[in-house]
Amino acid sequence: MAGQITKRAVDAAKPGQTVWDGDLPGFGMRVSPKGSKTYVLKYRARGKQRWVTIGQHGKPMPVDIAASSGRVWTPSAARNAAMRLLGRVRDGADPASEKNEARQAETLRQFSKRYLREHVEPHLKPRSAEENKRNLKLHVLPALGDLKVREITRDDVAKFHRSKRETPYLANRCLALVSHMLSTAERWGVFPNGSAVCRYVPKFKEQARKRYLSTDEVKALGRALSDAEAKGMNPQGIAIIRLLMFTGARRSEIVGLCWDEVDFECGAIHFRDSKTGQKSIPIAPPAQAILSDIERVEGSPWVFPAMSSDGHYQGIGKLWNAIRKMAELDDVRLHDLRHTFASFGAAGGHSLPIIGALLGHKQSVTTQRYAHLANDPLHQAVNRISGTIAAALDGIEAAKVLEFQEQPKLHNTGQSSI
Repeated sequence: MAGQITKRAVDAAKPGQTVWDGDLPGFGMRVSPKGSKTYVLKYRARGKQRWVTIGQHGKPMPVDIAASSGRVWTPSAARNAAMRLLGRVRDGADPASEKNEARQAETLRQFSKRYLREHVEPHLKPRSAEENKRNLKLHVLPALGDLKVREITRDDVAKFHRSKRETPYLANRCLALVSHMLSTAERWGVFPNGSAVCRYVPKFKEQARKRYLSTDEVKALGRALSDAEAKGMNPQGIAIIRLLMFTGARRSEIVGLCWDEVDFECGAIHFRDSKTGQKSIPIAPPAQAILSDIERVEGSPWVFPAMSSDGHYQGIGKLWNAIRKMAELDDVRLHDLRHTFASFGAAGGHSLPIIGALLGHKQSVTTQRYAHLANDPLHQAVNRISGTIAAALDGIEAAKVLEFQEQPKLHNTGQSSI
């Protein structure tokens, strides 16, 4: 373009467009497909063309530059920075290479900030993002945070992974997080290509947890919930626990439920977002009754709104710890209520595809964990048949036959007290 880049030219630039300064060769402004506008400098050093990013229009400038040029990047501030860079190029420097080398010298702690900002926060679901942040803060960074990213070795990762062997699930999740961080660093040019230091670090064997509540345990939970109501404990949390039992939904789905997802006419909940994406589940009369009794808060979209903010209720973990203690179910997690819903269905003779549909499983293999419960009706049938045959072989009259004791069932399908 003729003349210098002006604010008017920056404002008028369209996504995908690059605007070049007519007075300062190599100085320009690029617009990303999403509309962010970044000042750049193109130059030649050691016989090769280089690009260096100066700053994003309207964003804060580094402190050392801002002291003399202003607080945010503007066309004039970026042009002054480009002139200083070109002066260094004439003196034999290569700013782009220097910037890349500085980036490669980052510690994992420094790199983690960019990783969270550019990958975790924009691309992961909130709960997954929080889990990554928690594992970084509590486990990964205390062990590996001060190491230079480009110098992290397989031995470093293996040693860290072994240090968590007492908690195999946590160890494997942290290993997966470090692996993805380093592969992202490689993609961003911060880590040497082809390093893959996590590839041959063996994961620990995880023991699949299968905790279902028995009928007696469900009754104990029901009594604890009634006692909690009588004591005036948080009614929102109590309603959430009951809904988890009656629907088999995930904790995040019920806690973050909005009224426009509840369809009383169809007797269903249409989740806009869940671990497996959009899905709908039917809700039975007990669940509908709970939802119908909840008083809506004007102006809030949440079924369970927070009392002191615009978000949803956040205290379910603390309340659950208190209630499970009252019910003497100290080893039961909230997620085990989902397993219990499925186990009651399987023990009651419902097919695995039906149970998988109720739980919102996308893969049938996920529902297979309940297969042994679905076989209980078969055990009952074979016990009756073999008992009758055995009695006949012994010459006992059919009227006097006592059936063999049936295989013990994990659950009775009678209605619970919740």
